[in-house]
This record gives sequence, structure tokens and C-alpha cells, in this order.
Amino acid sequence: MTQELDPELTLVTGAPANGGSCVAHHEGRVVFVRYALPGERVRVRVTAERGSYWHAEAIEVIEASADRIESLCPIAGVDGAGCCDLAFADPEAARALKAQVVANQLARLGGHDWNGEAEPLSDAGPTGWRTRVRLDVGPDLRPGFHRYHSDELVTDLRCGQLPVGMLDGLPGDGPPAAQLHVAVDDNGERHVVRTARQGRRTVTKVVEGNYQAVQRVGRRRWRVPVTAFWQSHRDAAKVYSGLVADWTQPGAGATAWDLYGGAGVFAAVLGDAVGESGRVLSVDTSRGATGAARAALADLPQIEVVTDSVRRALTGQQTGASRADVAVLDPPRSGAGREVIDLLAAAGVPRVVHIGCEAASFARDIGLYLGHGYAVEKIKVFDAFPLTHHTECVALLTR
Repeated sequence: MTQELDPELTLVTGAPANGGSCVAHHEGRVVFVRYALPGERVRVRVTAERGSYWHAEAIEVIEASADRIESLCPIAGVDGAGCCDLAFADPEAARALKAQVVANQLARLGGHDWNGEAEPLSDAGPTGWRTRVRLDVGPDLRPGFHRYHSDELVTDLRCGQLPVGMLDGLPGDGPPAAQLHVAVDDNGERHVVRTARQGRRTVTKVVEGNYQAVQRVGRRRWRVPVTAFWQSHRDAAKVYSGLVADWTQPGAGATAWDLYGGAGVFAAVLGDAVGESGRVLSVDTSRGATGAARAALADLPQIEVVTDSVRRALTGQQTGASRADVAVLDPPRSGAGREVIDLLAAAGVPRVVHIGCEAASFARDIGLYLGHGYAVEKIKVFDAFPLTHHTECVALLTR
């Protein structure tokens, strides 16, 4: 018999779950509650029934956690935008919750025990850290953020992740269903680019500034399309590239693979390390990102930039003469997956730095490496997306 769906319940929340919710129980059923912290008594509204479990959101806090604070994002929450789903948590407590989630995912899905902390990416603080954002344009031609799992837009643009003034005076620019890509680059200049579907084509228009934004890491400069991927946190590219340089240690004359390499930030540090007698292969599917990589790294002939899928590139390497001494992987949220990690292991790469921006897919990938005889030497977890439940995880694996 199907249990009747009660639209509102009073629950006591337990441990944090992956995805930004806390686990609660109602008459033997698991309920994942958003906008709550562990140990709170809350009145919730059930939003979805998924067989053995429900999803709900806290609409009233009856007994609050000591870690609950006034929201650091004025537009987020149950009736607001879905941008900052942990803006109501003390930042230090939020980092502890994120570390707990990563540890749980690694144990359950990866078969690896980890007991560490989620570190701040820098001392920049929990607000105003984002330099790139994408907005959708509504039927009224006003840009906005989506409500959580909704097509409805919130057109108040004061998201706590954004520097003050980043979206001030943003040009209203249609058509409906278009997207506005906004970037503030390392020269402090704002660039606004609109993309819109017209039939089977995507039409791009520069609304303000330029199509490419200037980004710097160390002494090197990139010109990256505003519509292409670049790390959203202003300090992320510098921190991650420094960690990659420290953990890979390829040495002069070595061969390194930079997989899902984007604009080539990691390829740059690998290229410096291996020198002209070495070789770096950087692979990404994005033409915009790989074009930026070729331009920025033109002075490093040891780097080859390929626009292709990682799977096809690795398949080609199996019949090639080169063997990588180290590989760096920074896959999308879905992770690298079995086929890619199987190919990497078959290629005999002895040292891998793997980066993941979603705890469950990162944990699954770690489990795949362990199945191929790799050992986890180090893991770092960064609170790279403050005010949200998201983290960035980096692992060093050796075989």
C-alpha cells in the first residue's frame, strides 16, 4: 500500500547527506531535508516522493542548531534562489559538515577511509569570491537565478557569492530563454556575453566588454572566452596549480598527461617541470578552452593541446610510443568513470593527481583506482564554493 503523502511534517534532522540536505526519518521512511542543520527540530514541506524516501525543505526552524546564523546570502532559501544552500550555516561548521559528507562518500562508494578537514581555499572569506556567473533571461527579459529545481527565476541579483556591484547596471538583453555570461577578469574589467538558441544554432553576442577575459596564474596570462570554463573562485586556479606542481613532481624529460585540461593551467606547470626535453599532452573537448590553451602556452613547444574526448585520446595513446610518468585529471561533475580509469590503468601511469568537484563521483572514481591496485597517498578537500554544499577534492594516487 502506498503511504499517503503528508505535505507538512515536524522532524528532527540527523547527519548531513551528499547534496546539501540532512537526513531525517518519518514513520520508518528516510526524508532528505534541505535548509536544515543536524540536530534541528524543523517544520518541513515535502516536495517530492521517491519511493523509499522523500525530499523536503525546512519552512520553519522550531529548535535551531548553535551553528545557524543569519543568512549570508540575501536572496537564497526556501522561497528564494537556489544559489547558496548553506548560507545560513556558520562557515566553520559548514566546512565540518562538508568534510563529514566527503568521508562518508569515500567510505561507502570508494572503499577508502579518510578523516580530514575541508580547508578554506584562501583567506578571502565566505562571500564575494565568485568571478564568473551565468544567468538566464526570463519572459520579461530580466536576468535571474533559478529557484531550486525550478524554471522560475529570482531577478534580485544580490547573491552572496558575488562581489558587491558585479551585476550592477546589467544590461537587460533578450530574447527570452537566452543566457547572460558575466565575468570580472584579473584586470578588473567586466565582460557580458549573451548566448541564445536559434533553431539548431547558438548565437553569441558581446553585450559589454570583450568575448575573452584576461586571467592570470603566476607569470602567465590567458585570454579565455567568457562562455568557456574557468575556475569560479578567484583563488582556485592559483591554489590548484600550486598543488599539482607539488604533487606531480614529473622531473625534466618526463611525460605528463593533463586530461580534461581546459585552458591548460595545469599543463603550464607540468610543461615548466618537464622542460623542453619532456612532453605534456593536454586534452579537452571544448574548442574555446583548448584554443585559449594553445595561445597561452605557445612558448612551450613541449606541450601538445588536443581537442578531443579523453576516452578517444587515451585509446590512441595505447598504441603510441609514449608512456606517461604522471597524469592529472580534472573531470566534470559526473567524474572520469570506469572506461577512462580503466584506460589510464592499462597505460601503466604510475602517479595520478585526480580532482573532483562532486563528492559521490569523486568517491566512485577513487574506488575504481583502488580496484586497479592504486594506493591513495594524499587527499585534500577544499571549501572552494563557500555558502554552498559543494567541495573540491584532490587525491594523489600511486601504483
